[in-house]
Amino acid sequence: MAEIKKFYSLEEIADILQVTKRTLYNYIYSGKLRATKVGKYWRVSPESLQTFLDGQTTNGSGGSGADAE
Repeated sequence: MAEIKKFYSLEEIADILQVTKRTLYNYIYSGKLRATKVGKYWRVSPESLQTFLDGQTTNGSGGSGADAE
């Protein structure tokens, strides 16, 4: 029997990352977050989420510069 993979909804990802769905749409359309549209809903694989998280900076470098003095 084939293994069933878990895919996250945008609501689940928004809750995990503490961002809005609008932000997730921006990430998807800009290519930062890989997602697949199933019917009218977007789904994100665990691998895509991990790749996205691995590409994020943790020390604020390369960000908007809002923390710079």
